[in-house]
Amino acid sequence: MSEPIDVALIGGGIMSATLGTMLQQLEPEWDIRIYERLGDVAQESSNPWNNAGTGHAALCELNYTPEKPDGTIDITNAVKVNEQFQVSRQFWSYLVNEGLLPDPSAFLSATPHMSFVWGEKNVEYLRKRYEALKDHPLFAGMQYSEDPAEIHRWAPLLMPGRAKGQPVAATFIASGTDVDFGALTRMLVDGLEENGAQVLTEHTVTGLKRQKDNTWRLTLRHEVGNTPTHVNAKFVFVGAGGYALPLLQKSGIPEIRGFGGFPVSGEWLRTDNQEVVAQHQAKVYGKASVGAPPMSVPHLDTRVVDGESSLLFGPYAGFSPKFLKSGSLFDLFSTIRWHNIVPMLQVALRNFDLLKYLIGELLASRSDRENTLREFFPNAKGDDWYEMVAGQRVQIIKNIPGKGGTLQFGTEVVASADGSIAGLLGASPGASTAAPIMLDLIEKCFPDKVDAWKPTLTRMVPSYGSTVSADPKVADKLLTETAATLAIAR
Repeated sequence: MSEPIDVALIGGGIMSATLGTMLQQLEPEWDIRIYERLGDVAQESSNPWNNAGTGHAALCELNYTPEKPDGTIDITNAVKVNEQFQVSRQFWSYLVNEGLLPDPSAFLSATPHMSFVWGEKNVEYLRKRYEALKDHPLFAGMQYSEDPAEIHRWAPLLMPGRAKGQPVAATFIASGTDVDFGALTRMLVDGLEENGAQVLTEHTVTGLKRQKDNTWRLTLRHEVGNTPTHVNAKFVFVGAGGYALPLLQKSGIPEIRGFGGFPVSGEWLRTDNQEVVAQHQAKVYGKASVGAPPMSVPHLDTRVVDGESSLLFGPYAGFSPKFLKSGSLFDLFSTIRWHNIVPMLQVALRNFDLLKYLIGELLASRSDRENTLREFFPNAKGDDWYEMVAGQRVQIIKNIPGKGGTLQFGTEVVASADGSIAGLLGASPGASTAAPIMLDLIEKCFPDKVDAWKPTLTRMVPSYGSTVSADPKVADKLLTETAATLAIAR
């Protein structure tokens, strides 16, 4: 039998690309291979048209700042997500300085982030949210207005055609970004290949089995010719999006027991009409409908892909049993096990609002979708917009002691006790927080190496081991430096 490779990365998306890049910086001699079932990398959740592409920093996403029963605003999760995004920015800045990301403008565009609401109750909420965030170092520069003229200056499409006297409010922050995670993934993978890693597309991992020497035997099927092959790896990362759950189940690790998945599909309305696109240079997020999952928060987004600007509105959520956009209608059913069927049934019974919302979305007509768009953009013309299918997301169903089956919104690393295999489950905020998620995975899976790696980890992410906002002066310095390196607004 041939010598096992050091690292096998399953899935050619932003997570595998980020982890592979980090490990290559930490251990340049390691043999790293990426296995992707499709014909190219970044074709599923990392594809720019399959995700929101915001650069989630909680600057505008209202679901990260819920209103508590006493009327105050909880900013805990917003600060956490922003901290995570700053880690990603630091890592990208390091790669730019090292020449591994030669052109940050190829994947990152300065795009103001806005929150926009209407109705007295929502205006009061946004005002309180602004007051809770405005003095935090990571949200410096945020502006608030209830003046329709000011809001019109920030986003000209939002106000014309709106009912006079309707209470409205918005926040605006210039330091937001639009991230093309497809372009970023390809650039990272190119860098991995240039430095010795192998990328094998059209290779599907069909089996994972632990060997007596604690390596993992991967069974692979080459999609061209349906040829089976095998490889042994010392460490395996399952970054296969929705397929991470069934692959981890095949591995047999006890840590995956009790986990299930709830798939959510979606669609966008998109316009490439440059007369319309030119009037909206921002990402504008509103409030979610009752029961809506976080990735379905409505937003009118400027998207920059391959240097061309478009506008997206949505997403309109739906349901499909597929775990990937290119997956199978049997995906959901194939992951049902004795240890997760009860948690899955409990989630179905406890999330009636979500089910009601998804049914409503599935029954919505094209005119219904256009009416939702006009709540943001009153003068929108239906002929300017066309429908496109968004990426598939799989929310985590987890069995929590004392609570039973719980539907979790976020991401979670599931790793074996010995750290030889790990996978990523979940969705939002996902790609924007790839760097901190992979740092956590490294600490979990390579605890005996972290001390030796710490100098390199600190070069890659200067705030490693601490928080960016712990010291306002340090936060200002780091944010200013990364903004300058990435050529975006501070």
